[in-house]
Amino acid sequence: MDAVNDAANHPAETVPGPRSADPAGDADHSETTGGQPDRQGGHRLYPRVTSFRARRGAISPARQGSWDEMWPVIGKDVSDEKLDADAWFGRKAPLIIEIGCGTGTATAAMAQAEPEFNLIGIEVYKPGLAQLVQRVEREGIQNIRLLRGDAVDVLENMIAPESLTGVRVFFPDPWPKARHHKRRLLQPETFALIATRLIPGGVLHVATDHADYAEWIGTYGNKEPQLIGMNEPTGGDPEAYKNKAPIGFERPITKFENKGLRAGSAITEFIWGKIES
Repeated sequence: MDAVNDAANHPAETVPGPRSADPAGDADHSETTGGQPDRQGGHRLYPRVTSFRARRGAISPARQGSWDEMWPVIGKDVSDEKLDADAWFGRKAPLIIEIGCGTGTATAAMAQAEPEFNLIGIEVYKPGLAQLVQRVEREGIQNIRLLRGDAVDVLENMIAPESLTGVRVFFPDPWPKARHHKRRLLQPETFALIATRLIPGGVLHVATDHADYAEWIGTYGNKEPQLIGMNEPTGGDPEAYKNKAPIGFERPITKFENKGLRAGSAITEFIWGKIES
């Protein structure tokens, strides 16, 4: 299942730009060293990254109409320009980023349940983003903005240090084959990068239904010295933190997750807080 937002586990798509050779002989997916965009020849919206697979998909005329109307207002492509979130949202509010928002089922639900937060979704898959853009327009959701591009690129180049109250990563692609583990989003370096972008006391919330990836996430997340566990899988006591944490620990369960639960998938949730000095 691996996809609460229906966009975490897509078949590969040919994307612009050259490919690196895979020493394991697998050339189905674009990739690069360390999740960095190929600024020499690759298209930055589809950098040769290791952490996602893009997917083909048509956009209906109605969704294209919503995209043309709304994207210039609520969407941006990845760039080197530092983000002024307060100006973009037109208000000052705590900022949460969701990495891999997919078609936005959970994103929209969280935004509507948490109107006091500004929420930015990061995704590379345009048809999924277009579905969320259409919902934002239809339901008049005011506190969602969207960034199209690789999350590591966005965090490194657009997000200021200590500017995020929360980061959410729900059901990232597990890349289950051992030779593909280098493509997983949540590497030690990514945990460190996310921690630098969180405010002191800010929260990183991760969920997966893949047992091997859960072990991987727990191992590397718990080794990050800037983070402290806030729930049982991270070695923390949720009762000691959830009432004082700056964001809630709950998340919506979508039909895709329910399907996995009915099939017997076990969900593991990890919640860390950035250590306050």
